[in-house]
Amino acid sequence: MKTIANGIILKGLDLTPSRENILIDDGEIIEISKDVMEGEIIDAENKIVAPKFLNAHTHIGDTIIKDEGDGLSIGEIVRPPNGIKHLALEAASDETLRSAMKESMWQMYNLGISHFMDYREGGLHGVKLLRKASEDIPIKPIILGRDGSFYGEDPNMHEVKVAVRKLLKHADGIGLSGFGEIETEVAELICRKCAEAGKISSIHVAESEGVQFDSLEKCGKTEPQRAYEAGFNQIVHMANPKNDDIENLALSKSSLTICPRSNGALNVGINPLKEILDKGEKPLIGTDNIMLNSPNMFRELEFTLKIMKAYSRSYISPKDILKLATTNACHDDVNIPGLDKAYIEVGQKEELFIANCKSNNPILSLINRTEIDDIVYISK
Repeated sequence: MKTIANGIILKGLDLTPSRENILIDDGEIIEISKDVMEGEIIDAENKIVAPKFLNAHTHIGDTIIKDEGDGLSIGEIVRPPNGIKHLALEAASDETLRSAMKESMWQMYNLGISHFMDYREGGLHGVKLLRKASEDIPIKPIILGRDGSFYGEDPNMHEVKVAVRKLLKHADGIGLSGFGEIETEVAELICRKCAEAGKISSIHVAESEGVQFDSLEKCGKTEPQRAYEAGFNQIVHMANPKNDDIENLALSKSSLTICPRSNGALNVGINPLKEILDKGEKPLIGTDNIMLNSPNMFRELEFTLKIMKAYSRSYISPKDILKLATTNACHDDVNIPGLDKAYIEVGQKEELFIANCKSNNPILSLINRTEIDDIVYISK
């Protein structure tokens, strides 16, 4: 039994700052009050007690090629199968990949991240490689696999079905590069099989304006519209919504994950986040490719808060930005099967970190000013 005492806790789904103590027994929060003080005492005076982060979209395999490809187009960098990322992954040994992914996972853990959702390249072998690499690290990987049989204009649907079945035995779901590489029939099959297995179906959509125009020309529909109709749990990016994409998000079963630093690095666009929030949506946020960005959620949140205020020319609450990485994922209507993300409330598991408070505004202190050396305690 232990008590985290004297800190400013960000309590509940709304992250309400409160000077209270937290009593934890066997990994579960059993009391939050001003007076409780039992067991081991962890003094959080002048510190913030916050729920740990979800990094809702990563590609940690490309840790092996950090900062390569600057100045190339998005297709030249990341599009399968011939983007420089995919060529590097194919050429790398298992040990090189395993060591690089461990490095990034430890970095995420030390930055207060409890879960990350990874688009794992390399088929079933790639899924198993990440699962094995994560075994001794106190972080939860949510692994979304993919297979080469999914690509192309004339896919062998028998091969696709076999690959999906095998992937879903070992992965937490399937994450697809985008509609530019797959046919609608493949997307619908994957969504159906993931739903039957209680697992996640995810796809990149509307990352660039060009793919939106291509989709409209080919199908008469935007990429998000095709994703909603197929039934994906998660859509990633939507930096270039068209037509009724934002309005239809609220009517769909899809949740949105944004990656603003990645979109900036690839000069493809900026999400109209204020408009999305004003519709009552609860997006998630991720750092995307480690070849482009460090997996540092503090950097992602600070960039997002400031660029979105500039883009919308409007005030956006810092608390709403912090929720992207913390409590939005805890709502029942965020349709991510098996996520199991905790927040700071009685009955929740201990899934939190403690950081130095460096201003009179604890939310902005976290977003604007927290460095890795400011984190003084991380639950396991």
